[in-house]
Amino acid sequence: MSGFSKEDILRMVQEEDVQFIRMQFTDIFGQMKNVAVSVSQLERALNNQIMLDGSSIEGFVRIEESDQCLWPDLNTFAVLPWRPQYGKVARLICDVHNPDGASFSGDPRNVLKRVVKRAADMGFTFNVGPEMEFFLFQTDDEGNPTTVTGDQAGYFDLGPLDHGEGTRREICLALEAMGLEVEASHHEVSAGQHEIDMKYADAMKAADGIMTFKLAVKTMAQKNGLHATFMPKPVFGAAGSGMHVNMSLFRDGKNAFYDEADARKLSPLAYHFIAGLLAHAGGFCAVTNPLVNSYKRLVSGYEAPNCLAWSSSNRSALVRIPSPRGQDTRVELRSPDPSCNPYLALAVCLAAGLDGIERKLTPPEETVENLYAMDAETLRRHGIANLPATLEEAVFAMESDEVVTDALGPHVTSQYIAGKQREWAEYRTQVTAWELGKYLVTY
Repeated sequence: MSGFSKEDILRMVQEEDVQFIRMQFTDIFGQMKNVAVSVSQLERALNNQIMLDGSSIEGFVRIEESDQCLWPDLNTFAVLPWRPQYGKVARLICDVHNPDGASFSGDPRNVLKRVVKRAADMGFTFNVGPEMEFFLFQTDDEGNPTTVTGDQAGYFDLGPLDHGEGTRREICLALEAMGLEVEASHHEVSAGQHEIDMKYADAMKAADGIMTFKLAVKTMAQKNGLHATFMPKPVFGAAGSGMHVNMSLFRDGKNAFYDEADARKLSPLAYHFIAGLLAHAGGFCAVTNPLVNSYKRLVSGYEAPNCLAWSSSNRSALVRIPSPRGQDTRVELRSPDPSCNPYLALAVCLAAGLDGIERKLTPPEETVENLYAMDAETLRRHGIANLPATLEEAVFAMESDEVVTDALGPHVTSQYIAGKQREWAEYRTQVTAWELGKYLVTY
């Protein structure tokens, strides 16, 4: 695929009067980082000569091996539309390399590249279309975030009920100015909750797009005096925020999930992929749902799946097949949430699906009944298991899933698990307001 050259970047920077370039990268836990350079240092940056101290990034390297280099992906060049028009700022998303030029095994982009190459070696292109949900909250007099929304809107409502309509529009315009294609946007179920759906792209472009999306949402919200959060479950009693991931494999330009002869118009490959997702959903849950708070969303009654089931239509299932067929045939995984690291999340989802293909796994019968209405005994009779109920359970499942840990690699696996174990240990020793209200007087 043709892309930008160094000469193209230098020309565009001059034509756009760009004065600063943000060299962006993402840490293991999904936090965007950057090193900013002035335009005078651009040629050094384009020659992979910008260094960083990797020992200062959680999960990267030890202090005795701290030097690392940023290698910009030239095709990610974009001017940040929310920055001043005088002294413009652009960005380049970077891969992290060791000083000897080798790819850093702890770089999340490198993790995704490895699994995408494995798919390519099998003849496949992996395409992804994310549906991103988030909340817009008001801030207090000191600018700190609250959980007050100011609107009473619900699913698909519009202004004046939807107080975030203007900010959502500005987010969409900013994303499109940066070259990302927005398919749809609307108010979601909960007050203050919104969804923006991105057009499908190859996996790396999709993951880069998700990180760009998060930055744009938070920036435009702050510009309008609001706070945007991708926390999965910020409000008790309200539906949480998910990141539904629509996935498809293409081979020789054709959708490999489509088969006209099948009753559901799905190919054997699609069924194998679905089976792989179900087989490893528990193992990759700690990656797709990485926070203690993630598991407060994955409960019945709030439009989030918690059962290992699939359906060609049923939205209560973990894996759903949206109605379009032909080139638009896709598998929708409904469990991930937007707090995840998209590079790692897409890598483990792809690895799970490829394992299903390689082993020719067969999914169970599809579930057409409403899973949210089934009690534990009914689920047991149907042979339907649950996703992990806590981050601790998810980390245990991840440790024993070789497909997931092999996809992540030893460095990311060990650092990620250690980080999540620390997070769980910190959480389980907290005394919460609920506990005080429940027990302080009674006992």
